[in-house]
Amino acid sequence: MAVESTSVLVWRDELTALQERLGKLFGRPEPRRQAGLYLEGLLSATERKNGWQLAEQIGDARPWRTQRVLSHALWDADAAQELCCDYVVEHLGASDGVLIVDETGFLKKGEHSAGVARQYSGTAGRVENVQIGVFLAYASSKGHALIDRELYLPKEWSEDADRRAAAAIPDEIDFATKPALAGEMIGRALDAGLPCAWVLGDEIDGSDRHLRRDLERREQPFVLAIRSNEKLWSVLKERHGQHAATELTQALPKTAWQRLSAGAGSKGERLYDWARVRLARLQQPPWDHWLLVRRSRRDPTDLAYYVVFGPAETSLATLARVAGQRWAIEECFEVAKQEVGLADYEIRSWHGWYRHITLAMLALAFLAGLRVTLNAATPRKRGQRRLDLWSISAQARSAISSAACKARPASRSSISSRGRLGDGSIRL
Repeated sequence: MAVESTSVLVWRDELTALQERLGKLFGRPEPRRQAGLYLEGLLSATERKNGWQLAEQIGDARPWRTQRVLSHALWDADAAQELCCDYVVEHLGASDGVLIVDETGFLKKGEHSAGVARQYSGTAGRVENVQIGVFLAYASSKGHALIDRELYLPKEWSEDADRRAAAAIPDEIDFATKPALAGEMIGRALDAGLPCAWVLGDEIDGSDRHLRRDLERREQPFVLAIRSNEKLWSVLKERHGQHAATELTQALPKTAWQRLSAGAGSKGERLYDWARVRLARLQQPPWDHWLLVRRSRRDPTDLAYYVVFGPAETSLATLARVAGQRWAIEECFEVAKQEVGLADYEIRSWHGWYRHITLAMLALAFLAGLRVTLNAATPRKRGQRRLDLWSISAQARSAISSAACKARPASRSSISSRGRLGDGSIRL
């Protein structure tokens, strides 16, 4: 009860301050107010965070003003992204912070949404008709949130002038691989001076040698997942050359493996068997390279591989915990989609995607910052778990719903379905 009372007192001041910062990106008062309400609607208990239901939450009889935030209002989504990044660093920034890059899919029915195509989606686990967003998260001992995003544009889109024009894709946007997009976002974060001890990524990014070399040139430590057949410069049976990760792992003696924690989970420490092999690169002190291998305790054939660049004195236990932090971006996706409507948009245009996604990221950043504030303000009993993003979101929804009850909500029947396209999208 004390925590809930504290959250009700705190959330409005915190949200008002963030809305004021967001409002500075708008030149006119009406879109400034509407963008603030849009952000508040994303944090509300509304089941789906699209323009129509957000309008109901806000109290508008029609969704047009809400939709204009994503379409015609003049504001810079990249400036809002910088605000999101700054806000996250202000609340979560720490010397143990890590950057995590990953992608997530957004299922679509039609073929007109910017970048949509039949392509593999890790979210669905199969080939689907999806848009793919590449995201960057920041995680530290204080918490985690998304800080940057790029929409992946398949080659068939980049070469189709008519589709590009229909989706309002800027002329300067060309095809870029997912690792290239990841590298751009990581570069922006590091150039901004964000405190970062390690960079983490999945197999798509880890297997990209350009990305690895760029991070090495920056002397930025990383732990990047790679495929089992990735060939690495190393010494195997006294033979120097490029050897597959599986070959190097099979040659490891039993004594090379240590049972170590990848960090605490919901059921306690996540224990795996870990080993590493020093790679034969042209590294110089104080840096070194390794192949890091994780093995399941229950199934010895269940292996994960990582290429590592970092300080030579880094222990195996440290690498295990760093590798285990990749889960943070997965929770960011889960919370953002279920709690703040990351995937609930019904828009087709390039700039509409960036605007909605950025505002959803800002809503998630607000929850992450509020979590830090409330955990610091609320004394805990011994053994009591700290508040997580899910519980913070529930309290924010409750507080926003209580405030909304003071105003008369718009009737669902008062909102016309006119303006929807055949696939449920809005023509923006």
